[in-house]
Amino acid sequence: MMSKETHIPVLRLGEEYHSLDTVELESAAGNAVYTHTANPGLIRRDILNLEKSKAALEAVPAETLADYCEAAAELFLHEELPVGNSTQSPQQYIESLSALTKLPHTLVRMNMGKVHAAMSQIRTVIGGLTRNLPLELFDRGLSAVDDLEVNFYPVADALGVSLPSNAPAVNSLWLPAPVLKIPVLLKPGREDPFTPLRIVQSLIAAGFPKEAFGFYPTTHEGGDTILMTCGRGIAFGSDATVRKYSGFPSIQVHGTGRSKILIGDDYLGKWADHTETLVESISANGGRSCINTSAILVPSGRDELADAVARDLAAIEPLPRDHEDALLCGFSNTEWAGSINDLIDEHLKVEGAEDVTARYRSGSRLVEMHGQTYLRPTLISCADPGHPLANTEFMFPFASVTEMPQSQMLEEIGETLVVSAWTEDAAWIRDLMNSPDIERLNIGPFPTNRVQWEQPHEGNLFEFLFRRRAIQGNLAAVS
Repeated sequence: MMSKETHIPVLRLGEEYHSLDTVELESAAGNAVYTHTANPGLIRRDILNLEKSKAALEAVPAETLADYCEAAAELFLHEELPVGNSTQSPQQYIESLSALTKLPHTLVRMNMGKVHAAMSQIRTVIGGLTRNLPLELFDRGLSAVDDLEVNFYPVADALGVSLPSNAPAVNSLWLPAPVLKIPVLLKPGREDPFTPLRIVQSLIAAGFPKEAFGFYPTTHEGGDTILMTCGRGIAFGSDATVRKYSGFPSIQVHGTGRSKILIGDDYLGKWADHTETLVESISANGGRSCINTSAILVPSGRDELADAVARDLAAIEPLPRDHEDALLCGFSNTEWAGSINDLIDEHLKVEGAEDVTARYRSGSRLVEMHGQTYLRPTLISCADPGHPLANTEFMFPFASVTEMPQSQMLEEIGETLVVSAWTEDAAWIRDLMNSPDIERLNIGPFPTNRVQWEQPHEGNLFEFLFRRRAIQGNLAAVS
Protein backbone atom coordinates (compact mmCIF):
# COMPACT_ATOMS: atom_id res chain seq x y z
CA MET A 1 0.00 0.00 0.00
CA MET A 2 1.14 3.57 -0.67
CA SER A 3 2.33 5.38 2.45
CA LYS A 4 1.44 8.97 3.29
CA GLU A 5 4.86 9.99 2.00
CA THR A 6 6.14 8.21 -1.09
CA HIS A 7 9.73 8.60 -2.29
CA ILE A 8 10.35 7.66 -5.91
CA PRO A 9 14.06 6.89 -6.31
CA VAL A 10 16.31 7.04 -9.31
CA LEU A 11 16.87 3.62 -10.89
CA ARG A 12 20.55 3.51 -11.83
CA LEU A 13 20.40 0.68 -14.33
CA GLY A 14 18.08 -1.19 -12.00
CA GLU A 15 19.61 -0.14 -8.68
CA GLU A 16 17.64 2.26 -6.49
CA TYR A 17 19.37 5.52 -5.61
CA HIS A 18 18.08 8.20 -3.23
CA SER A 19 19.29 11.71 -3.95
CA LEU A 20 19.50 14.64 -1.55
CA ASP A 21 17.83 16.69 -4.28
CA THR A 22 14.10 15.94 -4.33
CA VAL A 23 11.01 17.47 -5.94
CA GLU A 24 7.73 17.37 -4.04
CA LEU A 25 4.61 16.50 -6.02
CA GLU A 26 1.06 16.56 -4.73
CA SER A 27 -0.75 13.27 -5.20
CA ALA A 28 -4.09 11.73 -4.31
CA ALA A 29 -5.75 11.71 -0.89
CA GLY A 30 -3.12 13.93 0.71
CA ASN A 31 -0.32 11.52 -0.13
CA ALA A 32 2.87 13.52 -0.71
CA VAL A 33 5.13 12.21 -3.47
CA TYR A 34 8.82 13.07 -3.77
CA THR A 35 10.87 12.28 -6.85
CA HIS A 36 14.60 11.99 -6.32
CA THR A 37 16.58 13.94 -8.90
CA ALA A 38 19.54 12.58 -10.86
CA ASN A 39 22.20 15.10 -11.81
CA PRO A 40 23.87 14.98 -15.26
CA GLY A 41 27.17 13.72 -13.84
CA LEU A 42 25.49 10.70 -12.28
CA ILE A 43 23.75 9.92 -15.57
CA ARG A 44 27.03 10.14 -17.50
CA ARG A 45 28.69 7.72 -15.05
CA ASP A 46 25.88 5.22 -15.51
CA ILE A 47 26.07 5.45 -19.29
CA LEU A 48 29.71 4.34 -19.04
CA ASN A 49 28.42 1.02 -17.62
CA LEU A 50 25.90 0.25 -20.34
CA GLU A 51 27.87 -2.79 -21.50
CA LYS A 52 26.56 -4.59 -18.38
CA SER A 53 23.00 -3.70 -19.33
CA LYS A 54 23.53 -4.90 -22.87
CA ALA A 55 25.15 -8.14 -21.68
CA ALA A 56 22.22 -8.86 -19.36
CA LEU A 57 19.77 -8.56 -22.27
CA GLU A 58 21.98 -10.55 -24.63
CA ALA A 59 21.89 -13.46 -22.18
CA VAL A 60 18.13 -13.89 -22.69
CA PRO A 61 16.64 -15.14 -26.00
CA ALA A 62 14.46 -12.53 -27.72
CA GLU A 63 11.53 -14.95 -27.79
CA THR A 64 11.77 -15.20 -24.00
CA LEU A 65 11.92 -11.41 -23.69
CA ALA A 66 8.74 -11.19 -25.76
CA ASP A 67 7.14 -13.72 -23.41
CA TYR A 68 8.20 -11.58 -20.45
CA CYS A 69 6.68 -8.48 -22.06
CA GLU A 70 3.36 -10.26 -22.61
CA ALA A 71 3.34 -11.40 -18.99
CA ALA A 72 4.25 -7.90 -17.82
CA ALA A 73 1.16 -6.53 -19.58
CA GLU A 74 -1.05 -8.36 -17.08
CA LEU A 75 1.05 -7.21 -14.13
CA PHE A 76 0.90 -3.60 -15.34
CA LEU A 77 -2.87 -3.69 -15.67
CA HIS A 78 -3.89 -5.77 -12.67
CA GLU A 79 -1.23 -6.06 -9.97
CA GLU A 80 0.25 -4.07 -7.09
CA LEU A 81 3.77 -2.98 -8.04
CA PRO A 82 6.69 -1.25 -6.25
CA VAL A 83 6.84 2.53 -6.15
CA GLY A 84 9.91 3.51 -4.20
CA ASN A 85 9.37 2.88 -0.50
CA SER A 86 5.82 1.56 -1.02
CA THR A 87 3.64 -0.28 -3.49
CA GLN A 88 0.83 0.90 -5.74
CA SER A 89 -2.34 -0.89 -6.81
CA PRO A 90 -3.89 -0.20 -10.22
CA GLN A 91 -6.58 1.97 -8.59
CA GLN A 92 -3.97 3.91 -6.61
CA TYR A 93 -2.05 4.42 -9.85
CA ILE A 94 -5.19 5.82 -11.50
CA GLU A 95 -5.95 8.16 -8.59
CA SER A 96 -2.36 9.35 -8.18
CA LEU A 97 -1.78 9.99 -11.88
CA SER A 98 -5.13 11.76 -12.18
CA ALA A 99 -4.27 14.04 -9.26
CA LEU A 100 -0.95 15.05 -10.83
CA THR A 101 -1.88 15.35 -14.51
CA LYS A 102 -5.61 16.27 -14.11
CA LEU A 103 -6.52 13.48 -16.51
CA PRO A 104 -9.91 12.08 -15.46
CA HIS A 105 -9.95 8.49 -14.25
CA THR A 106 -11.68 7.41 -17.47
CA LEU A 107 -8.75 8.64 -19.58
CA VAL A 108 -6.12 7.16 -17.27
CA ARG A 109 -7.85 3.80 -17.66
CA MET A 110 -8.01 4.26 -21.43
CA ASN A 111 -4.28 5.01 -21.54
CA MET A 112 -3.59 2.00 -19.31
CA GLY A 113 -5.49 -0.08 -21.86
CA LYS A 114 -3.34 1.25 -24.69
CA VAL A 115 -0.11 0.44 -22.83
CA HIS A 116 -1.46 -3.01 -21.99
CA ALA A 117 -2.34 -3.60 -25.65
CA ALA A 118 1.14 -2.62 -26.81
CA MET A 119 2.76 -4.91 -24.23
CA SER A 120 0.43 -7.87 -24.78
CA GLN A 121 0.73 -7.56 -28.56
CA ILE A 122 4.47 -6.93 -28.59
CA ARG A 123 5.11 -9.59 -31.25
CA THR A 124 2.61 -7.87 -33.55
CA VAL A 125 4.19 -4.49 -32.83
CA ILE A 126 7.71 -5.74 -33.56
CA GLY A 127 6.47 -7.59 -36.65
CA GLY A 128 5.14 -4.29 -37.96
CA LEU A 129 8.45 -2.56 -37.25
CA THR A 130 10.66 -5.26 -38.80
CA ARG A 131 8.28 -6.37 -41.58
CA ASN A 132 7.96 -9.73 -39.81
CA LEU A 133 11.62 -10.64 -39.48
CA PRO A 134 11.97 -13.46 -36.92
CA LEU A 135 12.96 -12.52 -33.37
CA GLU A 136 16.05 -14.75 -33.66
CA LEU A 137 17.56 -11.84 -35.58
CA PHE A 138 18.24 -10.15 -32.23
CA ASP A 139 19.98 -13.27 -30.89
CA ARG A 140 22.19 -14.01 -33.90
CA GLY A 141 22.41 -10.65 -35.64
CA LEU A 142 21.46 -12.63 -38.75
CA SER A 143 18.22 -13.64 -40.39
CA ALA A 144 17.29 -15.31 -43.65
CA VAL A 145 15.32 -13.16 -46.07
CA ASP A 146 14.44 -14.80 -49.42
CA ASP A 147 17.23 -17.38 -48.85
CA LEU A 148 19.73 -14.58 -48.26
CA GLU A 149 21.35 -14.05 -44.86
CA VAL A 150 21.03 -10.44 -43.76
CA ASN A 151 22.84 -8.78 -40.87
CA PHE A 152 21.35 -6.02 -38.72
CA TYR A 153 23.44 -4.39 -36.00
CA PRO A 154 22.52 -1.87 -33.29
CA VAL A 155 23.70 1.71 -33.81
CA ALA A 156 23.29 2.75 -30.16
CA ASP A 157 24.40 1.57 -26.73
CA ALA A 158 20.94 2.43 -25.39
CA LEU A 159 17.76 4.32 -26.18
CA GLY A 160 17.27 7.50 -24.17
CA VAL A 161 13.71 8.82 -23.87
CA SER A 162 12.54 12.18 -22.54
CA LEU A 163 8.85 11.64 -21.79
CA PRO A 164 5.91 14.05 -21.50
CA SER A 165 3.27 14.22 -18.78
CA ASN A 166 0.19 14.72 -20.94
CA ALA A 167 -0.35 11.28 -22.52
CA PRO A 168 0.68 8.14 -20.59
CA ALA A 169 0.19 5.89 -23.64
CA VAL A 170 3.17 7.43 -25.46
CA ASN A 171 5.28 5.09 -23.31
CA SER A 172 4.21 2.35 -25.71
CA LEU A 173 6.60 3.83 -28.30
CA TRP A 174 9.75 2.78 -26.40
CA LEU A 175 8.41 -0.59 -25.25
CA PRO A 176 9.85 -2.67 -28.13
CA ALA A 177 13.43 -1.56 -27.38
CA PRO A 178 14.22 -3.93 -24.45
CA VAL A 179 12.71 -6.85 -26.38
CA LEU A 180 15.09 -5.89 -29.21
CA LYS A 181 17.88 -6.07 -26.57
CA ILE A 182 18.45 -2.33 -26.39
CA PRO A 183 18.70 -0.91 -22.83
CA VAL A 184 16.38 2.02 -22.09
CA LEU A 185 17.10 5.17 -20.07
CA LEU A 186 13.97 7.15 -19.22
CA LYS A 187 13.45 10.72 -18.09
CA PRO A 188 9.85 10.85 -16.85
CA GLY A 189 7.64 13.90 -17.27
CA ARG A 190 7.42 15.95 -14.09
CA GLU A 191 3.72 15.18 -13.53
CA ASP A 192 3.94 11.54 -14.61
CA PRO A 193 6.69 9.58 -12.93
CA PHE A 194 4.18 6.80 -12.28
CA THR A 195 3.54 5.39 -15.77
CA PRO A 196 7.11 4.70 -16.94
CA LEU A 197 8.06 3.41 -13.49
CA ARG A 198 5.04 1.09 -13.37
CA ILE A 199 5.93 -0.27 -16.81
CA VAL A 200 9.57 -0.83 -15.80
CA GLN A 201 8.59 -2.55 -12.54
CA SER A 202 6.15 -4.82 -14.39
CA LEU A 203 8.84 -5.78 -16.91
CA ILE A 204 11.35 -6.55 -14.15
CA ALA A 205 8.76 -8.54 -12.19
CA ALA A 206 8.01 -10.57 -15.34
CA GLY A 207 11.66 -11.56 -15.80
CA PHE A 208 13.56 -8.78 -17.60
CA PRO A 209 17.01 -8.12 -16.13
CA LYS A 210 16.76 -4.98 -14.01
CA GLU A 211 20.04 -3.72 -15.48
CA ALA A 212 18.20 -3.04 -18.75
CA PHE A 213 16.41 -0.01 -17.32
CA GLY A 214 17.40 3.43 -16.13
CA PHE A 215 14.79 5.74 -14.60
CA TYR A 216 16.07 9.26 -14.09
CA PRO A 217 13.84 12.08 -12.83
CA THR A 218 16.12 14.96 -13.72
CA THR A 219 16.52 18.52 -14.97
CA HIS A 220 16.42 19.73 -18.58
CA GLU A 221 20.23 19.42 -18.60
CA GLY A 222 19.94 15.85 -17.37
CA GLY A 223 17.41 15.13 -20.09
CA ASP A 224 19.79 16.48 -22.72
CA THR A 225 22.51 14.24 -21.31
CA ILE A 226 20.31 11.16 -21.72
CA LEU A 227 19.27 12.09 -25.26
CA MET A 228 22.72 13.01 -26.53
CA THR A 229 24.89 10.32 -24.98
CA CYS A 230 22.89 7.09 -25.39
CA GLY A 231 23.47 6.92 -29.15
CA ARG A 232 19.77 7.24 -29.94
CA GLY A 233 17.14 9.39 -28.26
CA ILE A 234 13.43 10.13 -28.43
CA ALA A 235 12.04 13.44 -27.19
CA PHE A 236 8.45 14.57 -26.85
CA GLY A 237 7.63 18.24 -26.89
CA SER A 238 6.57 21.46 -28.53
CA ASP A 239 7.76 23.18 -31.68
CA ALA A 240 10.54 24.71 -29.57
CA THR A 241 11.72 21.20 -28.66
CA VAL A 242 11.72 20.21 -32.33
CA ARG A 243 13.90 23.22 -33.17
CA LYS A 244 16.23 22.51 -30.27
CA TYR A 245 17.05 19.00 -31.46
CA SER A 246 16.69 19.52 -35.21
CA GLY A 247 20.47 19.44 -35.69
CA PHE A 248 20.83 16.01 -34.07
CA PRO A 249 19.91 13.12 -36.41
CA SER A 250 20.37 10.71 -33.48
CA ILE A 251 17.35 12.29 -31.74
CA GLN A 252 13.84 11.55 -32.95
CA VAL A 253 11.37 14.25 -31.91
CA HIS A 254 7.66 13.62 -31.45
CA GLY A 255 6.34 17.15 -31.45
CA THR A 256 3.23 18.93 -32.57
CA GLY A 257 1.22 16.62 -34.83
CA ARG A 258 -1.13 19.06 -36.57
CA SER A 259 -3.18 16.05 -37.67
CA LYS A 260 -5.94 16.78 -40.17
CA ILE A 261 -9.09 15.54 -41.81
CA LEU A 262 -9.33 16.32 -45.54
CA ILE A 263 -12.82 15.97 -46.99
CA GLY A 264 -12.79 15.30 -50.72
CA ASP A 265 -15.26 16.55 -53.30
CA ASP A 266 -16.93 13.13 -53.43
CA TYR A 267 -17.67 13.21 -49.68
CA LEU A 268 -19.41 16.58 -49.55
CA GLY A 269 -22.80 14.91 -49.30
CA LYS A 270 -21.62 12.20 -46.93
CA TRP A 271 -19.74 13.84 -44.05
CA ALA A 272 -22.96 14.44 -42.05
CA ASP A 273 -23.22 10.67 -41.55
CA HIS A 274 -19.87 10.74 -39.74
CA THR A 275 -20.13 13.76 -37.44
CA GLU A 276 -19.32 11.52 -34.45
CA THR A 277 -16.02 10.61 -36.11
CA LEU A 278 -15.12 14.28 -36.49
CA VAL A 279 -15.94 14.95 -32.84
CA GLU A 280 -14.00 11.88 -31.66
CA SER A 281 -10.96 12.87 -33.70
CA ILE A 282 -10.88 16.27 -32.01
CA SER A 283 -11.82 15.33 -28.45
CA ALA A 284 -10.45 11.82 -27.77
CA ASN A 285 -7.98 11.62 -24.87
CA GLY A 286 -9.05 15.10 -23.84
CA GLY A 287 -7.56 16.54 -27.03
CA ARG A 288 -4.06 16.05 -25.62
CA SER A 289 -2.59 13.76 -28.26
CA CYS A 290 -0.57 14.64 -31.35
CA ILE A 291 -2.95 12.40 -33.30
CA ASN A 292 -6.00 14.47 -32.39
CA THR A 293 -7.43 16.42 -35.33
CA SER A 294 -6.44 20.08 -35.20
CA ALA A 295 -7.76 21.11 -38.64
CA ILE A 296 -10.55 20.06 -41.00
CA LEU A 297 -10.30 21.09 -44.66
CA VAL A 298 -13.45 21.00 -46.76
CA PRO A 299 -14.02 22.09 -50.40
CA SER A 300 -17.32 23.83 -49.61
CA GLY A 301 -20.02 23.90 -46.97
CA ARG A 302 -17.67 25.08 -44.22
CA ASP A 303 -20.38 26.86 -42.23
CA GLU A 304 -22.70 23.85 -42.17
CA LEU A 305 -19.95 21.43 -41.12
CA ALA A 306 -18.55 23.77 -38.47
CA ASP A 307 -21.98 24.33 -36.95
CA ALA A 308 -22.76 20.60 -36.73
CA VAL A 309 -19.42 19.69 -35.15
CA ALA A 310 -19.41 22.69 -32.81
CA ARG A 311 -22.85 21.79 -31.47
CA ASP A 312 -21.62 18.33 -30.39
CA LEU A 313 -18.26 19.58 -29.07
CA ALA A 314 -19.93 22.25 -26.95
CA ALA A 315 -22.04 19.55 -25.28
CA ILE A 316 -18.87 18.08 -23.71
CA GLU A 317 -18.77 19.68 -20.28
CA PRO A 318 -16.18 19.47 -17.48
CA LEU A 319 -16.96 16.79 -14.92
CA PRO A 320 -15.18 15.69 -11.72
CA ARG A 321 -12.10 13.60 -12.40
CA ASP A 322 -13.66 10.49 -10.88
CA HIS A 323 -16.92 10.80 -12.85
CA GLU A 324 -17.52 7.80 -15.10
CA ASP A 325 -18.41 10.06 -18.05
CA ALA A 326 -15.57 12.58 -17.68
CA LEU A 327 -13.88 13.40 -21.01
CA LEU A 328 -12.12 16.72 -20.38
CA CYS A 329 -8.80 17.25 -18.61
CA GLY A 330 -8.04 20.04 -16.21
CA PHE A 331 -4.80 21.99 -16.45
CA SER A 332 -2.18 21.34 -13.79
CA ASN A 333 -0.68 24.72 -14.74
CA THR A 334 -3.54 27.23 -14.46
CA GLU A 335 -1.44 30.09 -15.81
CA TRP A 336 -0.79 28.10 -18.96
CA ALA A 337 -4.53 27.58 -19.47
CA GLY A 338 -5.10 31.33 -19.11
CA SER A 339 -2.34 32.12 -21.59
CA ILE A 340 -3.80 29.73 -24.18
CA ASN A 341 -7.25 31.24 -23.73
CA ASP A 342 -5.90 34.79 -24.09
CA LEU A 343 -3.94 33.81 -27.22
CA ILE A 344 -7.04 32.34 -28.88
CA ASP A 345 -9.11 35.43 -28.04
CA GLU A 346 -6.37 37.70 -29.39
CA HIS A 347 -6.21 35.78 -32.68
CA LEU A 348 -10.00 35.88 -32.97
CA LYS A 349 -9.65 39.63 -33.37
CA VAL A 350 -8.01 38.94 -36.74
CA GLU A 351 -10.75 39.16 -39.36
CA GLY A 352 -12.11 35.92 -40.82
CA ALA A 353 -12.40 33.65 -37.77
CA GLU A 354 -15.28 32.72 -35.46
CA ASP A 355 -15.44 30.54 -32.36
CA VAL A 356 -18.47 28.52 -33.48
CA THR A 357 -18.69 26.58 -30.21
CA ALA A 358 -19.48 29.90 -28.48
CA ARG A 359 -22.95 29.73 -30.09
CA TYR A 360 -23.77 26.67 -27.99
CA ARG A 361 -21.55 27.14 -24.95
CA SER A 362 -22.97 28.63 -21.77
CA GLY A 363 -20.30 30.77 -20.19
CA SER A 364 -16.68 31.29 -21.15
CA ARG A 365 -14.11 28.93 -22.65
CA LEU A 366 -11.90 29.18 -19.55
CA VAL A 367 -13.71 27.93 -16.45
CA GLU A 368 -13.00 26.94 -12.86
CA MET A 369 -15.05 23.85 -11.99
CA HIS A 370 -14.71 20.86 -9.67
CA GLY A 371 -11.60 22.38 -8.11
CA GLN A 372 -9.78 22.55 -11.46
CA THR A 373 -9.14 24.87 -14.40
CA TYR A 374 -10.57 23.77 -17.74
CA LEU A 375 -10.63 24.96 -21.32
CA ARG A 376 -13.86 23.91 -22.97
CA PRO A 377 -13.80 22.38 -26.48
CA THR A 378 -13.37 25.01 -29.16
CA LEU A 379 -13.99 24.90 -32.91
CA ILE A 380 -12.88 27.84 -35.02
CA SER A 381 -14.28 28.52 -38.49
CA CYS A 382 -11.60 30.21 -40.60
CA ALA A 383 -12.31 31.94 -43.90
CA ASP A 384 -8.59 32.16 -44.71
CA PRO A 385 -6.20 29.16 -44.51
CA GLY A 386 -3.48 31.67 -43.57
CA HIS A 387 -5.31 32.75 -40.41
CA PRO A 388 -3.19 32.20 -37.24
CA LEU A 389 -5.83 29.80 -35.85
CA ALA A 390 -6.18 27.75 -39.05
CA ASN A 391 -3.23 25.40 -38.52
CA THR A 392 -2.36 25.21 -34.86
CA GLU A 393 -3.09 22.96 -31.91
CA PHE A 394 -3.43 23.24 -28.18
CA MET A 395 -3.57 20.84 -25.24
CA PHE A 396 -7.36 20.55 -25.19
CA PRO A 397 -10.07 19.75 -27.78
CA PHE A 398 -9.35 22.50 -30.31
CA ALA A 399 -9.66 22.49 -34.10
CA SER A 400 -10.31 24.74 -37.07
CA VAL A 401 -12.46 24.30 -40.16
CA THR A 402 -11.20 25.89 -43.37
CA GLU A 403 -12.62 25.86 -46.86
CA MET A 404 -10.43 25.34 -49.93
CA PRO A 405 -10.53 23.41 -53.23
CA GLN A 406 -9.50 19.78 -53.01
CA SER A 407 -6.76 20.47 -55.56
CA GLN A 408 -5.06 22.91 -53.16
CA MET A 409 -5.21 20.87 -49.95
CA LEU A 410 -1.94 18.98 -50.34
CA GLU A 411 -0.13 22.23 -51.08
CA GLU A 412 -1.46 23.79 -47.88
CA ILE A 413 -1.29 21.11 -45.19
CA GLY A 414 2.43 21.28 -44.37
CA GLU A 415 4.05 18.56 -42.25
CA THR A 416 1.22 16.50 -40.78
CA LEU A 417 1.45 13.50 -38.47
CA VAL A 418 -1.90 11.94 -39.44
CA VAL A 419 -4.19 12.70 -42.37
CA SER A 420 -7.61 11.09 -42.66
CA ALA A 421 -8.66 11.72 -46.25
CA TRP A 422 -12.36 11.15 -46.78
CA THR A 423 -12.48 10.20 -50.44
CA GLU A 424 -12.81 7.39 -52.95
CA ASP A 425 -11.13 9.38 -55.72
CA ALA A 426 -8.38 7.06 -57.01
CA ALA A 427 -6.29 9.83 -58.56
CA TRP A 428 -6.36 11.92 -55.38
CA ILE A 429 -5.56 8.87 -53.26
CA ARG A 430 -2.41 8.35 -55.34
CA ASP A 431 -1.47 12.01 -54.78
CA LEU A 432 -2.04 11.56 -51.03
CA MET A 433 0.13 8.44 -50.95
CA ASN A 434 2.92 10.32 -52.75
CA SER A 435 2.83 13.32 -50.40
CA PRO A 436 6.05 13.70 -48.37
CA ASP A 437 4.20 15.80 -45.76
CA ILE A 438 2.03 12.97 -44.41
CA GLU A 439 3.42 10.59 -41.79
CA ARG A 440 0.36 8.35 -41.45
CA LEU A 441 -2.50 8.15 -43.94
CA ASN A 442 -6.07 6.96 -43.44
CA ILE A 443 -8.33 6.65 -46.49
CA GLY A 444 -12.02 7.03 -45.67
CA PRO A 445 -13.96 8.31 -42.65
CA PHE A 446 -11.56 7.05 -39.98
CA PRO A 447 -10.72 9.10 -36.88
CA THR A 448 -7.16 10.42 -36.81
CA ASN A 449 -6.65 8.97 -33.33
CA ARG A 450 -7.08 5.34 -34.43
CA VAL A 451 -3.80 3.40 -34.14
CA GLN A 452 -2.93 -0.03 -35.54
CA TRP A 453 -0.23 -1.80 -33.53
CA GLU A 454 1.13 -3.55 -36.61
CA GLN A 455 1.86 -0.17 -38.22
CA PRO A 456 3.91 2.48 -36.38
CA HIS A 457 2.12 5.83 -36.56
CA GLU A 458 5.26 7.93 -36.12
CA GLY A 459 8.70 6.76 -37.11
CA ASN A 460 10.04 3.21 -37.03
CA LEU A 461 11.94 2.29 -33.88
CA PHE A 462 13.64 -0.73 -35.44
CA GLU A 463 15.01 1.30 -38.34
CA PHE A 464 16.04 4.01 -35.86
CA LEU A 465 17.98 1.59 -33.65
CA PHE A 466 19.39 -0.87 -36.20
CA ARG A 467 21.20 -0.71 -39.53
CA ARG A 468 21.47 -3.37 -42.19
CA ARG A 469 24.92 -4.42 -43.34
CA ALA A 470 25.94 -6.38 -46.42
CA ILE A 471 27.49 -9.70 -45.36
CA GLN A 472 28.74 -12.82 -47.14
CA GLY A 473 31.00 -15.78 -46.46
CA ASN A 474 30.88 -18.81 -44.18
CA LEU A 475 28.21 -17.96 -41.60
CA ALA A 476 27.57 -21.52 -40.42
CA ALA A 477 29.48 -20.87 -37.19
CA VAL A 478 27.08 -18.13 -36.16
CA SER A 479 24.59 -19.94 -33.91
